[in-house]
Amino acid sequence: MKELFKKLEHQTILIIGDVMIDSYLWGNVERISPEAPVPILSVTKRENRLGGAANVALNILAMGAKPVICSVIGDDEHSTTFLNLLNDQNISSAGIVKSQNRVTTIKTRLIGHHQQMLRVDTEMTKDVTKHETDELISKIAQLIGTQKIDAIIFEDYDKGVITHRLIEQIVELAQEQNIPTIVDPKKKNFLHYKNVTLFKPNLKELREGLKIDVDARDNQQLTEAIELLKQKLNAKMVMVTLSELGIYINSNEEKVLIPAHIRDISDVSGAGDTVVSVAALGLAAGLTPSKFTALANLAGGLVCEKLGVVPIDKEQLLAEAKKHL
Repeated sequence: MKELFKKLEHQTILIIGDVMIDSYLWGNVERISPEAPVPILSVTKRENRLGGAANVALNILAMGAKPVICSVIGDDEHSTTFLNLLNDQNISSAGIVKSQNRVTTIKTRLIGHHQQMLRVDTEMTKDVTKHETDELISKIAQLIGTQKIDAIIFEDYDKGVITHRLIEQIVELAQEQNIPTIVDPKKKNFLHYKNVTLFKPNLKELREGLKIDVDARDNQQLTEAIELLKQKLNAKMVMVTLSELGIYINSNEEKVLIPAHIRDISDVSGAGDTVVSVAALGLAAGLTPSKFTALANLAGGLVCEKLGVVPIDKEQLLAEAKKHL
């Protein structure tokens, strides 16, 4: 297992998607406001973390591999915070496009006594402009041309960075360069990810994307829905995360449900980022579908035991992998 993890460390993963700042205000609640019937949070700690597609980069980094992040952010005060956060982690900003037409997405969570009380989002969800798409595609092509990229992740949060044209051109470029493509989708672009290597929706996204009701406990229903999706997208593999039921992987070689492990769940935020990160690393390193799915399943469960959006702990995952795999 140690040798396998060493193999994962040698991968370089390019991540395209909607980046954001996860901002936290921690504190205590001891009284209700006299102005309105709402609790008053007395702030004791403030923290900014990389979020969205940038959290995928953090997970890749935490596994000892190299992330390359590509996105569009605003040209505002929060963009400086975001670039500083990248710099703090020694993650290159060479794939970042700044736009005067957009704001940098920031999600602020207010947490009192270890419970989230409120989330405040600052964001834009309209598609980036044609010029910004061209600039982003140009940066991605340049990065692929100047360094060895082992896999590309599309980390889609429906905030407008990933457009239909970007998907088509980058998937085509990846095929030319023999680079596997992995998708963590959202609703808007769901059926536009044609010809990708691995498509990873959760159960809700599968239902909404295909507009059918799927009982996750009915193996035949689940299998038929995944086969239908695989055909519609012409995807080589489809991996569906099923929360407490585990993860189902459908490839030409294997069709298997990897059961979840019993966990003390604190927060599911960011678990999908961890799953897609570990799956992409495993795919890039040549692991079989069932093996990288089992590893991703373990990783996703581990981050759910922690409060807030946090990347995987490699040593903890290694210990769990030795125990269970």
